Amino acid sequence: MGFLFVALGGALGASGRYAISLIPLKTAFPVLTLVTNLLGAVVIGFIAGIVSGREQVSPYGVLFWKTGVCGGFTTFSTFSLEAVELLQSKAYLAAGTYLVLSVVLCLIGVVAGKRLALLIR
Repeated sequence: MGFLFVALGGALGASGRYAISLIPLKTAFPVLTLVTNLLGAVVIGFIAGIVSGREQVSPYGVLFWKTGVCGGFTTFSTFSLEAVELLQSKAYLAAGTYLVLSVVLCLIGVVAGKRLALLIR
């Protein structure tokens, strides 16, 4: 049943991300991606704050909003939430490692993926 809520939320989040990408903005800096990531971070932080310590919150609602909507909108929101939670729990080494590895390895992953694509073209 959880998959249904994630799928429905994901469709809504992905549609929202696509809608933002349609805003006619001519700039070399990826402003719309930055805005998307910032909005996703604010929304997932808001949701995490609302559900924190509340037992009566539906786990399906959390799946719909956090995993579905925010995950479909931007996975950067999840990354940001996890980094903040590590920092709040005073796991500074883990937080720093997570931040650095996420950025560096994902940049390397993009380069590797592009090179792989060139090899199989």
